Amino acid sequence: MQIFVVEDDDNIRELLLYALGSAGFKTCGLSCAAELWRALDAEVCLILLDIMLPGEDGITILKKLRAQNKYASIPVIMLTAKSSEYDRIKGLDLGADDYITKPFSVMEVIARVKAVLRRVSQENTPNTVLNLAGISLNEERRSVTALEKEVTLTYKEFELLRCLMRNEGRVLSREQLLERVWGFEYFGESRTVDMHIKTLRQKLGNSGDVIKTVRNVGYKIEDN
Repeated sequence: MQIFVVEDDDNIRELLLYALGSAGFKTCGLSCAAELWRALDAEVCLILLDIMLPGEDGITILKKLRAQNKYASIPVIMLTAKSSEYDRIKGLDLGADDYITKPFSVMEVIARVKAVLRRVSQENTPNTVLNLAGISLNEERRSVTALEKEVTLTYKEFELLRCLMRNEGRVLSREQLLERVWGFEYFGESRTVDMHIKTLRQKLGNSGDVIKTVRNVGYKIEDN
């Protein structure tokens, strides 16, 4: 298993390859989307993906990865010179596991890579079907039904619902949900969780009221 570094800047790519190699990781350096798609038949444990790539950019690549079952579970850490909250949230909502803004230290990159791989390893339990109050979530197919009607969720909405269902009856703070679902230390307001909870409830229809708000703390899911 190896880490793919998709970065068009030769100096940055070589620096990351050297640092990750020194930390004991097997690596593969790629400069564009075309090279990545050709290389994906190899075993990959994580992708460091620059957003500003020539031709097909990192956001487009991420969307395509998450839309294909074969690649949807590959952890992706976005690399970009952009620092606005909009760019950060856009990438994370599309299914990025973390987000690193340039310039960065190689020690930070290694620490974040290890954290993502550790979290993914802990989450890789056997595929199951979770059921609660008319909601059925199939982890293998990444599908959800509510009262036997199919519900179309975004990548993060699915992960949020799965996190709540796996912790049925437990109150999870917004900070815990950000860490477990978005997989990063969030600097700023945690309203993104509230917004995702709101849309999740709407999409679940009559079953949405199983997601409970615990005032001044966070959320939990439990059968009425």
